[in-house]
Amino acid sequence: MQKLLNEALQARKKAYAPYSGFFVGAAVQTKNGNIYTGCNIENASYGATVCAERVAIFQAIAQGETELEKIAVAAAGDITPPCGLCLQVMREFGIKTVYLINTANKWRSYTLTELLPISFGPHNLE
Repeated sequence: MQKLLNEALQARKKAYAPYSGFFVGAAVQTKNGNIYTGCNIENASYGATVCAERVAIFQAIAQGETELEKIAVAAAGDITPPCGLCLQVMREFGIKTVYLINTANKWRSYTLTELLPISFGPHNLE
């Protein structure tokens, strides 16, 4: 778990956040133990901004990984939870555990169900 937290903190350093100044990094771990990282990438057209969590998850998916287990998200200040859009993407790819860490190395662990108690998923489309 510590490696995953460290990878998220390192990914945070690569964030592109010239508008908000809110730098976020994420690291997702697959069932095989592989780790993929991402950072938030802002855009002057705010709707084109992408969160760190989704960048990390999409990196894994782009490499053929579909069995994701856990994710760590690093931000400054207080422990910061993922946005609803990121939680929905985590739900889609089966992430069960979410670690939130800040730059002071304080962290907390949550289940995805705690953060997204009633979720929409593939079963709703049947």
